[in-house]
Amino acid sequence: MAESDTVPGADAAELLRPRIKPEHRAYRTVDGNVRVGSVIYGIGAEIEDPDGWIWTLTEAMDGSRTTAQIAAAVTVRHPAVSCDTVRSAMADLRAAGFVDDAAAQLPAGLGERDRVRHGRGVALLRWMDLSPRSSAWNAQLRLRRARVVVLGIGGTGGAAAQMLVASGVGHVHAVDPDVVELSNLNRQLLYSEADIGRPKADAALTVLRALNSDVTVTGERREIRGTGDLADLLGSAPGPYDVLVLGADRPPEIRRWANRVCLALGTPWVEGGYRGPLVTAGVHVPGAGACWECQRAGEEERRDLRLGPGQSEEAASPRMPWNPASAVTAGLSGTLVAHAALALLTGVPRMEPGFRYGVNLMALGDPVLERHPRRPDCPACGPRASAG
Repeated sequence: MAESDTVPGADAAELLRPRIKPEHRAYRTVDGNVRVGSVIYGIGAEIEDPDGWIWTLTEAMDGSRTTAQIAAAVTVRHPAVSCDTVRSAMADLRAAGFVDDAAAQLPAGLGERDRVRHGRGVALLRWMDLSPRSSAWNAQLRLRRARVVVLGIGGTGGAAAQMLVASGVGHVHAVDPDVVELSNLNRQLLYSEADIGRPKADAALTVLRALNSDVTVTGERREIRGTGDLADLLGSAPGPYDVLVLGADRPPEIRRWANRVCLALGTPWVEGGYRGPLVTAGVHVPGAGACWECQRAGEEERRDLRLGPGQSEEAASPRMPWNPASAVTAGLSGTLVAHAALALLTGVPRMEPGFRYGVNLMALGDPVLERHPRRPDCPACGPRASAG
């Protein structure tokens, strides 16, 4: 998971030309307050400004001035305000994530090709980032240096792999044991009719490498039969992966295996899928929040199925030999998984792991967000946890 960008270094240094981020441009409300950070919930803030100098400050922070020049511009118009007060306000705005450096250069490791290719994605990172980073390109550099394994490259995993490659993740390793079948093509958009009969891993490599030649894309046809196989995959050369993306849904135990292995290796992981119109993704980081088994137990306890005597959960939620799905549900689940993986890699937006989120296509006004606490009796992450 991404380190904090508040540690000493380039992002902790004084900015050369501080500016309010273009996406966070301030405006004045009808009652004279200053709103900054966009009108999107979770980002913006409103600041009382009875004397008007906060508005002058945000106007001066347009990227054309140094810190000293900004302070001078404000104090000239508002003599009662000291330079120290202005600098303190600028520091508060920066700490809130509304400021970057207009003079920031591309970090070493990225070039002009990256600026052209990823400029719009970096603007989105800058918009969502509420950490005191000097430049959103530092988050893009994290992606360039990241290694992700995608296990299961069907509907969910295939869509996620495409998004990770398009986003500039440096190394994506795609794993799947299956071949492409006609029945896959209603939802697994990584493949075409010409791929029928080909191993998914081979067909996926062709498409993903053509999508972004700046990314290292590798893959293999491989079946996971237990925790040993998964541990071998995640620990294979050239070194540990930063995130596991689990798109596979079989065997049924695979999420439990992933949870145990990722806890043992300290590997962050995300998983997702669809159950009819319910599309969700889970986000887990060892040692931070509930593990998958904690979350699962909490979800089971919360349910009130009102089953009659002798009835199993199958009566209320029947299992089928295959999961009803479409390109929409598969694409949505892959999108949710990819968003979570990118957030873990970059820290944008910041997430507290140990939760499940998603969308119910039958009730769009009722988004899914489930978070349960860690359980002291958890057989996976509790004090008596076993590796099996």
